[in-house]
Amino acid sequence: MTPAASQGSRSGFLYAASAYLLWGALPLYFVILEPAGPFEIVAMRILFSLVFCGVLLSILRDWRGFFALFRSKRTMLFMTLAAVFIFINWQTYVIATLTGHVIEASLGYFINPIVTVLFGVVFLRERLRPLQWASVGVSGIAVLVLWVGYGNFPLIALILAFSFGLYGLMKNRVGGNVGAISGLTLETLFLAPVAAIVLVGVAATTGIVFGTAGAGNTTLLVASGIVTAVPLLLFASASRRLPLVYMGLFQYVTPLLQFLVGVFILREPMPPERWAGFLLVWAALVLLTIDMVRRARTARRRARSMA
Repeated sequence: MTPAASQGSRSGFLYAASAYLLWGALPLYFVILEPAGPFEIVAMRILFSLVFCGVLLSILRDWRGFFALFRSKRTMLFMTLAAVFIFINWQTYVIATLTGHVIEASLGYFINPIVTVLFGVVFLRERLRPLQWASVGVSGIAVLVLWVGYGNFPLIALILAFSFGLYGLMKNRVGGNVGAISGLTLETLFLAPVAAIVLVGVAATTGIVFGTAGAGNTTLLVASGIVTAVPLLLFASASRRLPLVYMGLFQYVTPLLQFLVGVFILREPMPPERWAGFLLVWAALVLLTIDMVRRARTARRRARSMA
């Protein structure tokens, strides 16, 4: 590896670790936003993310690239769908966090790589390898164990896994045509009217907390836009510097941190049946990781033989 490549790899690891650590700490951030409710938090997150992204686009002088996205009907269609799915994901996640379901939310992000594999079969006509089939099967058994043994159908986990998987699929369809900042700006722009309607509903029912619960709470709600955008930008920087196999391994960091927060900080219950379900999910992820590493090694050997 050349010195430049080595430096890029080290910075890539730093960016990836920072992004996933920040995402893993999100449950604690949302908890300290109370007494704001989950609908107000997500609405504020959307609006202040839009403001923050607008500032970034101005600093980087990339408004021309942003407005260029509007010329493609295909891009607009997939980005609109992406906005819908990320809204479902954000809203479900914040509700889960504020109602004592952080562990179940972490399960959703543990399952997400397996859901992504399934989407590859259904939408992209990909063929699963034996270890991938085994991983899908074991994760299906895990859902049954959590449903029957633990006595609770993991609805939150499945909504999070499928909404984020569909979000990723929509982003995949636009490929590299949409940058990280432009993409988030467009998504939050699409969602801004929804956020405004939600805030009207909150004001008419429970009342808006923003600006009434002290300077600290107000500042944290404003900062939710930065908290949303910064990990995404770090992730985008990491993905340009690291091989896909490393990015695939890093994606387990966030749900693991969320799981640890739920168990050891928020003290959510973990009876034996729930442990059994999670152990099955982790076993499925081990199988998926082995397959991913094998595939990466095979690709490297082929590249060397052709060199």
